[in-house]
Amino acid sequence: MTADPHAFVSAENHYARFRPRYPDDLYVLLADRFGLDGTQHVLDLGCGPGTVALELAGLAGTVVAVDPAAGMLEQGRVLAGERGIHNIRWQQGDSNALLSLCLPPLDLVVMAKSYHWMDRVQVLDDLGRVTTEQAGIVILSAGPPGTTALPGWAPVVAEVRAAYLGTARRAGSGTYPEPEQTYQTTVERSPFPTVEVVPFDQIVVRSTEELIGLQLSNSYSTPAQLGDRQEAFEEDLRRALLAYDPSGRYEETIRTEALIATR
Repeated sequence: MTADPHAFVSAENHYARFRPRYPDDLYVLLADRFGLDGTQHVLDLGCGPGTVALELAGLAGTVVAVDPAAGMLEQGRVLAGERGIHNIRWQQGDSNALLSLCLPPLDLVVMAKSYHWMDRVQVLDDLGRVTTEQAGIVILSAGPPGTTALPGWAPVVAEVRAAYLGTARRAGSGTYPEPEQTYQTTVERSPFPTVEVVPFDQIVVRSTEELIGLQLSNSYSTPAQLGDRQEAFEEDLRRALLAYDPSGRYEETIRTEALIATR
């Protein structure tokens, strides 16, 4: 993963609290598609605070949750402890060193938005060496920003963010690197060329404070980037959102695309 993991450390709590869950139907599909019966080895690569790993733990024998940021892993351990989950192996590591992580033969690999930050061709080649013949690769929310319709409040957030951080889409100490080809094209040229994309839609309604917390979880508007301007950013964003909709309730239809690839 090429993003600076230190850029995410101060955002970890916001990430765990304010990022939405993936829909239950996604996990039903994965369990059915890959015959998950509590015996498989699953990898959540770029796991963050375990958004996916915590859900898959009840379906697999072992989940290996890998992330370069120690703070994200610690958040995951806390959440797992709170839920009484004991079959997740939290491991600090980088997708560029995947073959050195001493992984078991994997039956399923899931990557969410973390896939964007990886050497996308190399990681798929490496996964071809550490997965079983029947294994699947699943990339969630497959595609860069702009592939789904934005909610009405999004321009309000973008205007305030631009006033503090500029219009370039930041990521850690750099900017967001736009992919040169679609994820599907990349995967179809990998050891997992059989590809299916399954969409899931869910409606999420957030309060003003939840929507502000969500912004602080994003790689392009972390507390670390805002620094001593964070409090002012929050206040300006709160004021702008309430001017847009005084109800303090902000609805969004989130489309999750599961790109499922097999050999």
